[in-house]
Amino acid sequence: MIAILSIKVKYVKEILNRNKKYEFRKTSFKRDVSNILIYATKPVGKIVCMLQVGDIIENHPKILWRDFNKFSGLNKKEFFAYFGTMDKGIAIEIKSVKEFPKPINPYESIPNFVAPQSWCYISAEQLNHIKI
Repeated sequence: MIAILSIKVKYVKEILNRNKKYEFRKTSFKRDVSNILIYATKPVGKIVCMLQVGDIIENHPKILWRDFNKFSGLNKKEFFAYFGTMDKGIAIEIKSVKEFPKPINPYESIPNFVAPQSWCYISAEQLNHIKI
């Protein structure tokens, strides 16, 4: 299964320049995800790259910060503002990044596409119909 994640442009840049090696979420995927398409939020509004998923680590945000802050692409204030008072968080390891030479307009390529609040899923078959 492939997930599409919405990520702010500033953090997408950190992924593309390889400073951000972990993506953080409040909850984990409900399905087995091997790849993630990154939808850069507005003003870009396009899918700009695909990530290969490594380990998915669930732990207290303080532990995630301690272990992964150098690879987070975030500052401490941003990190803890995102997690708030939560007792657990998710760190998704980015094993590799494939930047698309031409960003994909999902509104044209994926039927009934709506930018996900956090993420949505597509099948490998659906991915094959997207011109990458």
